[in-house]
Amino acid sequence: MADHVWLLILLLSLCTISVLGNVFVSIDCGASDSFTDENSIVWKGDGDLISNGVTHVVQSNYSVSHVMDTLRVFTTRKKNCYSIEAEGGKVLVRASFNYGNYDQKSNPPIFDLHFDGNFWITVNTSQVKIYEAIYFVKRKVISVCVAQTRPNNFPFISALEVRSVDSQVNKYVNPNYALFMNARFAYATNEAIRFPADTYDRIWLPMLGGGSLLNLKSDASVINVDVPNNPPQEVLKHAIIAPNTSQMITLGLPTIDYPIRYPLYINWYFSEIQEVNSTNIRAFRVLENRLPFSLPIVPPFGNVSVYFISNLTVTPNTNFSINPLGDTTLPPLINAIEVYSISDALTNGTNNNDVEGLVSLQNAFDVLQEWGGDPCLPAPYSWEWINCNDDSTPRVTSLNLTGFNLSGPLPDFSNMDALEIIDFHNNSLTGPIPGFIGKLRNLKQLYLADNQFSGSIPRSLSTNSNLNLSLTENPLLCTNDKSCPRNNKNKKQTSKLPVILGITIPVFFIVAIIIGFLVIRHNRRIPHTGDMSQNINGPSNTRGTMPNGNVDDEGANELRGNKEEQFYASPSPLLAEG
Repeated sequence: MADHVWLLILLLSLCTISVLGNVFVSIDCGASDSFTDENSIVWKGDGDLISNGVTHVVQSNYSVSHVMDTLRVFTTRKKNCYSIEAEGGKVLVRASFNYGNYDQKSNPPIFDLHFDGNFWITVNTSQVKIYEAIYFVKRKVISVCVAQTRPNNFPFISALEVRSVDSQVNKYVNPNYALFMNARFAYATNEAIRFPADTYDRIWLPMLGGGSLLNLKSDASVINVDVPNNPPQEVLKHAIIAPNTSQMITLGLPTIDYPIRYPLYINWYFSEIQEVNSTNIRAFRVLENRLPFSLPIVPPFGNVSVYFISNLTVTPNTNFSINPLGDTTLPPLINAIEVYSISDALTNGTNNNDVEGLVSLQNAFDVLQEWGGDPCLPAPYSWEWINCNDDSTPRVTSLNLTGFNLSGPLPDFSNMDALEIIDFHNNSLTGPIPGFIGKLRNLKQLYLADNQFSGSIPRSLSTNSNLNLSLTENPLLCTNDKSCPRNNKNKKQTSKLPVILGITIPVFFIVAIIIGFLVIRHNRRIPHTGDMSQNINGPSNTRGTMPNGNVDDEGANELRGNKEEQFYASPSPLLAEG
């Protein structure tokens, strides 16, 4: 199977959204209904999407928006996940959190946020938080999980959004890394800009120029945005401008939510707001800590220039500014900016063979469908009933499903060939023990006691001297040929045969002697006539004859025709081979 195919899909049949084509999913966590907001975005409640968690409503004085007024809180499991089917490609994932003192304890929790088995960020919900990541999907399922890290700090989530993004957006980032959004500003605007103005539903927050900076609107009626990042026109129709050519625009460094060790990826957007004649020029460059950082920039009218920098190492004291060049006749301007942190390398997730095996178990047993997200990753948050090794692509090494009230036959999970321990004891599993279990080359311990398995033990298990095997308290299981319930029945019937024969044979001879005695006695009473003289040489001719005088061919044919019936006997039960 291809490396990028992950069949985790029924992993969360109760909490998976299937999306065909481009992904545009908006989940109002904790809500039960659907509604359309002022941006024409359709929000769906999560009541049918996830089985864990409890819904709550924020206190009225903490209301932010309709979407952010409800939340789902998770008080069980190490991590709880939403899963969304995707068709690959690049996506924007946004998770939002509004504690809103829903529990009236004034104790906003702290917990971890994960995506696709990768650590995202530690969420401190003392303020409303919105986190956004842009990355290439490596599998066919996107998972977003919250994980408890502190006692009595129960994770929650208010909203979850997933959008498909063109692969050319931020295209200079290695596909094996994600971008975490720190800031996205549209300068000189009064309100946020998002869908439908931005087809990818990026949220551009308004940022007015302070002090002497001017907030101006473009004269261009149409701006060509056919550039890799495809910024919305509305963002470029406004700009902040220095008051004169002797002043620079100081941008500073926005708040960085992520560890400073993460390098930055920054996009600057420049579009001229007025038609400039040949006698005028607007030219400037970007400075870092007042040192030249970019080549000269001349913004185009009715178009846009995008200046980007990747893998930029910064410190808390790093700042940026836009400095006019010496021969410019017009002051510098800027329309918009995006500042991202570049993540650590993304994981490929748990081994596909193990994922497929776990899917088969979840399909067979509903109780296991409560677990979602990557089974092994991040490492401290693997599913409670498995253990994984430390490989870069982890393997599942044990299944610990004792006392899970599993019933029915075991499915095929033969592709989980890294398993060392399988513990299914104290359930109600039925049917034969699958032979493939004995062929798992790394298996060292197998606990199947206290179930309802039936049939024979596969030879691959019974002859494996290196396997610690426990099969007690399986009353229908054959530990050897003599103990098979079906065999016992046949053998009990067979064991009565000598007794029956010992009784019937003597009785038969006694009856035969009595009958013979009576026949002889009867013949002696019949007088001999001449007819007898005709038959005195006839015994060989009259034995077995038919009325027509021929040998009993019909009888012989009948015997030959019933040959199978003559030799029919109930077959012995077939022994299961390992």
